[in-house]
Amino acid sequence: METLLEQIESGKLWQFPGGIHPPEQKAQSNQHPISRLPLPEKLILPLKQHIGANGSLLVNVGDHVLKGQALTAPGTNWSLPVHAPTSGVVEAITPMPSAHPSAIPELSIILRPDGADKWIELTPIRDISSLDNAQLIEIIHQAGIAGMGGAGFPTYVKADSPKPIEFLVINGVECEPYITADDRLMRDHAQQIVSGIEVLQQILKPQKILFGIEDNKPEAIAAVSAAAKHNQDILVRSIPTKYPSGGEKQLVKLLTSKEVPSTGIPADIGVLVQNVGTLFAIWQAVFEGKPLIERVVTVTGNTISQPNNVWALLGTEIKHLLDSQGFSPVDAQRVVMGGPMMGFTLPSVRIPVVKTTNCILAPDNKELAIPGEEKACIRCSACADACPQSLLPQQLQWFAKGKEYEKLEEYNLFDCIECGACSYVCPSEIPLVQYYRVAKADIREQKLEQVKAERAKERFEARKARLEREQEERQNKHKRRSPSSPAKAAEQEKVQEALARVKDKQSDKSAVQAAIARAKAKRGENGELEPDNSAIMQEREKRKAQARKYKEAKTEQVSSVDQKDAVAAAIARAKAKKAAAQEQVSSDQAPEDKKTAVAAAIARAKAKKAAKQAEEANDNTAEPSEAVQSTDDVADPRKAAVAAAIARAKAKKAAKQAEEANDNTVEPSEAVQSTDDVADPRKAAVAAAIARAKAKKAAKQAEEANDNTVEPSEAVQSTDDVADPRKAAVAAAIARAKAKKAAKQAEEANDKTLESSEAVQSTDDVADPRKAAVAAAIARAKAKKAAKQAEDTNDNTLEPSEAVQSTDDVADPRKAAVAAAIARAKAKKAAKQAEDTNDNTLEPSEAVQSTDDVADPRKAAVAAAIARAKAKKAAKQAEEANDSTVEPLEEQQSTDTEQAQLDTQTPEARKKAAVKAAIAKAKAKKQAKEQEGNEPS
Repeated sequence: METLLEQIESGKLWQFPGGIHPPEQKAQSNQHPISRLPLPEKLILPLKQHIGANGSLLVNVGDHVLKGQALTAPGTNWSLPVHAPTSGVVEAITPMPSAHPSAIPELSIILRPDGADKWIELTPIRDISSLDNAQLIEIIHQAGIAGMGGAGFPTYVKADSPKPIEFLVINGVECEPYITADDRLMRDHAQQIVSGIEVLQQILKPQKILFGIEDNKPEAIAAVSAAAKHNQDILVRSIPTKYPSGGEKQLVKLLTSKEVPSTGIPADIGVLVQNVGTLFAIWQAVFEGKPLIERVVTVTGNTISQPNNVWALLGTEIKHLLDSQGFSPVDAQRVVMGGPMMGFTLPSVRIPVVKTTNCILAPDNKELAIPGEEKACIRCSACADACPQSLLPQQLQWFAKGKEYEKLEEYNLFDCIECGACSYVCPSEIPLVQYYRVAKADIREQKLEQVKAERAKERFEARKARLEREQEERQNKHKRRSPSSPAKAAEQEKVQEALARVKDKQSDKSAVQAAIARAKAKRGENGELEPDNSAIMQEREKRKAQARKYKEAKTEQVSSVDQKDAVAAAIARAKAKKAAAQEQVSSDQAPEDKKTAVAAAIARAKAKKAAKQAEEANDNTAEPSEAVQSTDDVADPRKAAVAAAIARAKAKKAAKQAEEANDNTVEPSEAVQSTDDVADPRKAAVAAAIARAKAKKAAKQAEEANDNTVEPSEAVQSTDDVADPRKAAVAAAIARAKAKKAAKQAEEANDKTLESSEAVQSTDDVADPRKAAVAAAIARAKAKKAAKQAEDTNDNTLEPSEAVQSTDDVADPRKAAVAAAIARAKAKKAAKQAEDTNDNTLEPSEAVQSTDDVADPRKAAVAAAIARAKAKKAAKQAEEANDSTVEPLEEQQSTDTEQAQLDTQTPEARKKAAVKAAIAKAKAKKQAKEQEGNEPS
């Protein structure tokens, strides 16, 4: 079996899929040799005439340039220089319309020819074998040669292929209708073309050079075959005429049977393709030293009177070419750059000739009909059959219209060579190629943006890495410097220690005294040398001082914390008391409006009755909780004894009432308010515990103080040293003042309940008349107890609000002792009652009312009679004292001091006190009997 090379050498050709046979229309322009045009008035030279980047400008406006002088310097990214096609002056450098369907302006140099057409100094190469590949490639590069078959790819890039080239394919097919530029070039300059092939042969060293020419160009085939006869590696092949056999991939398939991969290039399979026009430019650059400043252009069409191929200087306006060939425009004239299949209509004839311009077609309307209106696709598949790349033009058109760019790339849009075969055969006249071109441009722009974004990201990451590297270097630099830092730190530490030692020496004794002390310390008592421990002692003293400071700071901190805790605890207790009071008040509310009204009525009745009693007693009503008892000087000891006996009997009676009624206990030293009907058992238990504690404390104080009952809440004892009638008058005045104040308060409180700040009244839920009578008897019970206390000559009465104690002048010390014993017994009994009853005891602020559930109205009447008797007695004492008033004494001496005063009184004074006490008891007894007769039983 023959190898591929053997098959190629034997002249075998292969076929590519698809393809069409449009009318050739080549005979119009290939009948005459290539002609030259006169110099145009100006030349417009775009800086970019190829695939790649622009070069950098080498000239400025106003510069005079020579023919062949470089106007730009090539840079990177496939950049090519632009040369002056003739000598002249740079008139302007400005954007001008480009040779593109959109005519997008591109930066261009406008050159005004001077007519001299003077060349720069040329450096031709006579023997290429003396040059290496790099030198040859550089000559091609500096000559500005690009692919002249239509793509415009830089030739030096192709020539410097990194991959080995097996076959060098020369494209002389020129399959596009109307175009004959390559045909005439091969006819007229076949030898130069072969010389250009030999330059590439030296660079690429391919196995074979395959020169493909369509069979409709026999003159060209003959000319090239004759020129290449001496070179056995050049194989001229005549291929069948079919469009687009001149395509790069199609020609490779025809001559080598190799297929270029999708999105690949021929170099990937070891093949390199060059156009005949490019080879002629290489010959000029190497062997004549001329850059690419002109090319062969076919000017043809029915509107051209002299169609022909011309040497057109790059930058010549299309209008100049048309005018030179006898252009006669028609209505709706179109001028096409390129052929009818792959060319595009120019928006203006002021567009310049560039390196990729091979044909200017100026047809009339019959020669090249105006495309009709686009119709819907009929799915005939003619486009798919004609496609030489085996694509699906219909699918690509749908995706292009929908701008589905990912789908377009998936269906290999960029494999399309834009040959126009699909559009040519489409019966619906759909401009398929136009859709593809627009879609390609959009995709390229999108990718360019992505590339820019990637580059920006790379720059950002590079900058970030650089900053991190610099930061790391700075840190390392500091670390490298760090070994010297400990030495400096040690030096500074030594300096600080020296300064500290100097300060310590200054704070101590003088240097002389210190030296003397050290000398003494060194030598003991025997004159022997002793170790110097002064430094150690100083360090020890410093540590002790630091310990003391730390201890003081800690103590201050603890004290501040304790103070704050105490304040917080006090606030908490206050809030708790307030909440308890609110709950107590709310719990004392009557469950029904009827009960509340009954309780209020009872309170008003009690207030009115108290006011009436005060008026009858000459406006001297003493409240049981504030009654100040003044002891009259009784002249007769017998009467004093009688009074003491009466007091004891009343005390027993009061104790019996407390046991029978199980009421709230009223202590002798203070009147405690008891709240009935406590809704919360827990609160009731707490209140009962408080009452028991207070009662025990009162009993203990009574025993220790011998006649002094101390109140737990305030315990303020008022001691009246009554040594004569003048002191008794003072006590009476105090009693009258308090009685008047109580009467006034009773009148103002007709429709009010007494608050706990002055007189706290306990509101009982009264459900029947019996409870109402009980509530009314509360005041009388308290009055009875107060009277009993007054009759006991040595019993000290303490009020809750002011605790003013009035001391009676007892005529006999023995009787005083008896009275004190009675008082102590009463206190113990009251404490026992408080423990047994477990009632709620509430301590008011000044005057506390105790609510006793009195079962017997007769006992209540007795208590009320005692209160009235006491009030009359106080009034009589006030009259006898000549209305002498003094301010009340609060914080008096204790009961022991009072007893001592009683012992020092004269017998006459004691006799007077006994007489007064007897009179008071008689009046009280009489008043009680009257009250018993008046009160209902």
